[in-house]
Amino acid sequence: MFHIGIDAHLNSSAVCILDENGRLFKRFVHRGDLRSLVKRLREELDQPFQVCFEASCGGGTLHDLLVPIADRVVVAHPGHLRLIFRSKKKNDRVDAAKLAKLLFLDEVPPVHVPDRNIRAWREMIGMRSQAVAKRTRAKNGLRALLRSHLIRSPRGLWTKQGRQWLTELKLPTAPARLRRDLLLAEVNHFDRQIQRLEQELDRIARRHPGVALLKTIPGVGPRTAEAFCAFVDDPKRFGTKQIGRYFGLTPSQDQSGSTNRLGHITREGPAVVRRLLAEAAWRASRLSPRVKAFFERVQRGDPDRRKIAVVATAHYLARVMLAMLQSGEVWQKEVAPATKAA
Repeated sequence: MFHIGIDAHLNSSAVCILDENGRLFKRFVHRGDLRSLVKRLREELDQPFQVCFEASCGGGTLHDLLVPIADRVVVAHPGHLRLIFRSKKKNDRVDAAKLAKLLFLDEVPPVHVPDRNIRAWREMIGMRSQAVAKRTRAKNGLRALLRSHLIRSPRGLWTKQGRQWLTELKLPTAPARLRRDLLLAEVNHFDRQIQRLEQELDRIARRHPGVALLKTIPGVGPRTAEAFCAFVDDPKRFGTKQIGRYFGLTPSQDQSGSTNRLGHITREGPAVVRRLLAEAAWRASRLSPRVKAFFERVQRGDPDRRKIAVVATAHYLARVMLAMLQSGEVWQKEVAPATKAA
């Protein structure tokens, strides 16, 4: 069994191959794309092999290409690799050798690689998030333009009537009018993009039972439910305490002896899901008595702890959502407490 480490790049990749005893069998730099590298490994190696490479852009496709020809394909977590190898010497050949050695020792910190459809789903969720952020920047630019000319905008500025008012607004200078036209065109452009993306996301969500299940939680809408399902992928791969770490909702910790300091949340994992969970936490704390009680218990009546309570509630929702996906049970509606008869 060969153990192969690949430092993969689009046009040139370093490869290190160890034999069954962990000794160097061959190393080379492949000048070509990754598809030709996979073809070369298939043609030149005369015994079974396993492969390791770092997670990166295009890593999912490379994983799919290697799975049919390799006995095992492991995708390594880049951040964890940096913690293992704290070396000042770093180049492609060295990195490939390190990956091969970790693979031989079975000590690779792996990442989960979802199938192609799930990866495409995640990419579309990310595209929508980026389009919403760009539209928000354009809207903020328009508001800033109005403020700079001491113009008070009407209510419902982004309705059809509000946009018509904005289009017909007499601004004092030609540059201001040009800026208004360009920013308004951006807002309309991103509106169309978001509409198209949401139509496709809704089509995907209708075929995924987990999305409908999570939407039974008060405050959790289709965008939060689909993002959670897409990035969790297989609920069975998580324990209850792991889901918060995966989405970066747990506090950083510095513990030594009797001293234990907890800092800000780690912010690891997909930021788009973390943001949507925080928004859902705000809504759920207003719609659900159960979530509201949790929120208020964390806040302790202190307005300065409101953000802490939101993050804690988002973490609570993540645990609840994972448990629902694992069990298939819908959200149990709270029963209002019975009032005593007079």
